[in-house]
Amino acid sequence: MARVIRAALLAMGFAFAAGAATAQQPATAEMRSLDEQVQEIKTDVLGIAAELNRLEEKLLYPSNTQLAVFVSIAEGETFRLDSMQINIDGELATHFLYSFKELDALQHGGVQRVYTGNVPTGSHQIAVSINGKTPGGDDFVSSETFAFDKGVEPKLLGIALNGPKSIELGEW
Repeated sequence: MARVIRAALLAMGFAFAAGAATAQQPATAEMRSLDEQVQEIKTDVLGIAAELNRLEEKLLYPSNTQLAVFVSIAEGETFRLDSMQINIDGELATHFLYSFKELDALQHGGVQRVYTGNVPTGSHQIAVSINGKTPGGDDFVSSETFAFDKGVEPKLLGIALNGPKSIELGEW
C-alpha cells in the first residue's frame, strides 16, 4: 500500500512539474513579445525626437538667415587649444572651453560645429579669438577678424586653426 501511495505521489509530482513547465512557456513568450514591443516603442520615440530636433532647427534657424560656424585643427598640429570666442558684428556669438577629449578629437581630424545662429542677408564681420599653449608650454592668444557676405541660402563657415598664431576662415 505504501508503494502504491508513493508511486501515485511521484506520478502527481511529475504531472505537476510538466504542467508548471507548460505554464512557463507561454509566460516566457509573453515576456519576449513585451520586450519586442518596448524596443519598437523606443525606436519610435527616438525617431520622433530626431524629427522634433530637425523641426526645431528649421523654426529657430530659418534657411534664409541661418549661419553655422565649424572649427578644425590642421593635421599634425600639437598645440593645446584652451578656449575660443567668436563675435559676429561686434556681439558675442559663442565662447567655448575645450576639454581634453574635444581637443583630441579635433587634433585627429574632427570638425566641431561651434555656432548656429541667425544673421540677416548682407555683409558681416566675424572675429575669432583663441587661447592655448604652444607645444613648448608657452601661453598664446591669437585673434583674427574676417568679413563675409550672407546671401539668402544658409551660410556655412569653417575656421581652420593651422597653428597657435594662424587662423583662417573659409566657406563650406
